[in-house]
Amino acid sequence: MPRGIMPRRPARTGRQDRVARALPSAGSGQALSAKADQKQFAGAKNAHVGTGALARPGRGKASAAAPEGRKKPTPKPAPAATGKVKGYDPLAPERVAEILKRLDQLYPDVTCALTHASAWELLVATILSAQSTDVNVNRVTPELFRKYPTVQAFAALTPEQLEPDVRSTGFFRNKSKSVVGAARKIVSDFGGQVPDEMDKLLTLPGVARKTANVVLGSWFKKAEGVVVDTHVHRISRRLELTTQDDPQKIEQDLMKIIPREKWILFSHQIIWHGRRLCIARRPKCADCPLENLCHAEDKTWSTVEMHKGAKG
Repeated sequence: MPRGIMPRRPARTGRQDRVARALPSAGSGQALSAKADQKQFAGAKNAHVGTGALARPGRGKASAAAPEGRKKPTPKPAPAATGKVKGYDPLAPERVAEILKRLDQLYPDVTCALTHASAWELLVATILSAQSTDVNVNRVTPELFRKYPTVQAFAALTPEQLEPDVRSTGFFRNKSKSVVGAARKIVSDFGGQVPDEMDKLLTLPGVARKTANVVLGSWFKKAEGVVVDTHVHRISRRLELTTQDDPQKIEQDLMKIIPREKWILFSHQIIWHGRRLCIARRPKCADCPLENLCHAEDKTWSTVEMHKGAKG
């Protein structure tokens, strides 16, 4: 064989291009004529490329069956996170009622986790809890209230004097200004008593709706709104109870679907749920009684379809 000329390799099917079967040796009398070969393979649409290429699936009758020895590809499962199911309503009254029912079973008598003995102490603790943990705040406040036992004692301070006592809660300069400013306002405008009305509470330095709702709900037992802290913000979005990201808009959404008599307890329940099971970094979905009601896209384990966009 001349150098540089390689014989053509046969196709995997055992058939060479445009040949029906191997031709017998010359003189055997059994060779098919070229005309017969052309007639037998007329209409076959095997688009051969190079040596022995197979016809593409789905093109002509010759490709109806997969080549012998080749396995059919296994279909891939659909992605876990998909759009919402047609007809699914996350705000359906029966679904919301079931969520509240299971929360009642999980956390029947939970209360505010911040240690306090008066409305003023709760107000201070709530201000200090911003961007901090309740555990950390509870380590700070006992000594703080022993050192400054009344609102008048706080009002007599400067923010700089208070800073060392609250440094470990973070953002201590702003928090010191808020606490001292609130104390002075309460002493000068409200006779040293923390007001029990939303509008008046919101006039205090460092007090927004979240802090006001904590004080009104936990101390005065007044349901004027829903506390939206980081846990409520995150979990209410995961449960598809809201699609908002602004705390005030989230509060308005929750107030529309949760009965007013549940506003105070619901906030405490969600906060406890966020600490114990629905942990931000790795929720314990396999242990959660709300699991089959939750379609959050970042679940760690799921028995239901997960919805794209349902996350905290």
